[in-house]
Amino acid sequence: MPHIPRRQLLQGLAASTLATVASAPAIAAPPRPRAQIAITLDLEMSRKYPTRDVMEWDFQKGNLNEPTKKYSLQAARITRELGGLIHFFCVGRVLEQANIDWLKQIAEMGHPVGNHTYDHVNVWSTKPEQTQFRFQRSPWLIRGRTVPQIIRENIRITTLAMKQRAGIDADGFRTPGGSRLALDGREDIQQLLLDEGFTWVSSKYPPHKSSKAGEEPSEEIFASIVAALEQAQPYVYPTGLIEVPMSAISDVGAFRTSRWKLAHFLKSIRQCVEWAIDNGGVFDLLCHPSIMYVEDPHFEVVKLICNLVKEAGDKAEIVGLSTIAKHAVT
Repeated sequence: MPHIPRRQLLQGLAASTLATVASAPAIAAPPRPRAQIAITLDLEMSRKYPTRDVMEWDFQKGNLNEPTKKYSLQAARITRELGGLIHFFCVGRVLEQANIDWLKQIAEMGHPVGNHTYDHVNVWSTKPEQTQFRFQRSPWLIRGRTVPQIIRENIRITTLAMKQRAGIDADGFRTPGGSRLALDGREDIQQLLLDEGFTWVSSKYPPHKSSKAGEEPSEEIFASIVAALEQAQPYVYPTGLIEVPMSAISDVGAFRTSRWKLAHFLKSIRQCVEWAIDNGGVFDLLCHPSIMYVEDPHFEVVKLICNLVKEAGDKAEIVGLSTIAKHAVT
């Protein structure tokens, strides 16, 4: 049987529920693919956490505090105990800290760790000083460099630091921040990543309706998030680079921006995972330990996902993003 891309297959399955064949002999539908669920944690500090007045982390993204490191390690342990996997993405400056044993333990458990740039730079920047808050405060760090040079060096030294300091080979690349446009039309960035040895990127953050800060999300909001998952399926750029989009809902949008209660976040995640299972789709959850240790101290999110996938049996699996990328082209 010829290969049918996941996005095309999902569209075909959806269309088949709306049409009937009157006279032609019935043709067996292609087998529904197994849902692929990913839990990803970006290892960086987040503004407005642990309290709303904290903004300094914009300048020190890799200076992880102790609660963030402890949460990351415990999440890795719990997920493994439940038969799951977490794909971490590390900001390179994390490797400057005195003790990174916790990170080595995460890797030793079999959790993949990807490249998230050294300073959490904005790859869509058009001016050198826009690439990171740190460089606005300390412009001498990028003196005379162009935006592409800054981005390339930030990626390259992160891969080097991960290997030299932690013995970890960078497993994939996630852009700091995300964009609804992803890297569409940005062949320059696509090629830069390919040149640095990456075959896939996670850069797309699909748009959806959002609730106002402190306002309980309506059913329309929840439905909008689920609907956005159709635009969060992996695809291949013309350059050959593979895109593995992020989830339509993240801890940043839910907690920092909209100030949801944990129950609302869990409800949305349940709906998204169930959609992926029902449609044989991909769900790539984006979270940050620096936020989650405040908002979800008992690891309810990772426990929920692991349990939902276990209940689904052979209809779903928890995987790293490299597995998702591989299935996007095979």
